[in-house]
Amino acid sequence: MQTEDLTIFLAVVKAGSFTAAAEQVLLSKQYVSRRMAALEASLGVRLLIRNTRKLSVTEAGQLFSRHAQRILDDIHEAEQAVSERRQELHGSFRISMPMSFGMSHLSPLIAGFLRQHPAVQFQVELADRYVDVVGEGFDIAIRIGTLADSTLIARRLGELKRVICGSPDYFSRAGHPENPSALLNHACLRYGREGQNGWELLQDGKRKMFDVRGPVVSNNGEVLRDAAVAGLGLVLLPEFIVGPAIQRGELVTVLEAFQPAPLGLYAVYSQHRQRSEINRTFLTYLEEQLKTSQLF
Repeated sequence: MQTEDLTIFLAVVKAGSFTAAAEQVLLSKQYVSRRMAALEASLGVRLLIRNTRKLSVTEAGQLFSRHAQRILDDIHEAEQAVSERRQELHGSFRISMPMSFGMSHLSPLIAGFLRQHPAVQFQVELADRYVDVVGEGFDIAIRIGTLADSTLIARRLGELKRVICGSPDYFSRAGHPENPSALLNHACLRYGREGQNGWELLQDGKRKMFDVRGPVVSNNGEVLRDAAVAGLGLVLLPEFIVGPAIQRGELVTVLEAFQPAPLGLYAVYSQHRQRSEINRTFLTYLEEQLKTSQLF
């Protein structure tokens, strides 16, 4: 028997169904069903009565639920007591973050955090994809852009300004676009899903999607930035990626009056990670460092 089984069982009892309990504990319905069957087999007693209409708890199940709750309460109390006496953070921490932003801005912050808390072991994954935070076992994922609906907790860390820019060589050949509609006459280097959806820009006080096309689509901003510096077309990217190239004169911004919406920067994590002392301490540290970074 595992403490996870006790947590799942209590969730099933309170929710009244495997489906609702699975959503509550952020697990699949199939996994919840398997764990409950294994729990009953290990105890040798029926805890739950299932049928197509409803789920009910047996007398043995009601008795077991009271003991299970006390066990989990005792474990939590013990963890809190030890945590409060401990002088420094201990444990492992797994984080996922976007490739470019992670390397340029978060990597130094993680190093600083580990200098303050040397007993914490970090596992860092840099990936330009949406990881399955719960399924892949991440404590926190850093995400940029619009978040999809989910049961994850999202903490907004700030906004990242975006610009449209191209190289002086490109503009000498293709000219400058005077308005967003003119983008169809330009080579536009597109990031990920923008290859299908176009670029959303501000026009007459409203956000509007404009069709774009071009020779390169990539899920990595640095690839697109380098293509733009090489004169292959225009890019719409966050300033943290193209800012240094703009300062060196390798890229020039255009269509400033039609500024694209900034991208939200978030830390997302599952509900059961709220109690983690490492999570709380790292998020507080991250917010404090980003506020003074002049990034936003």
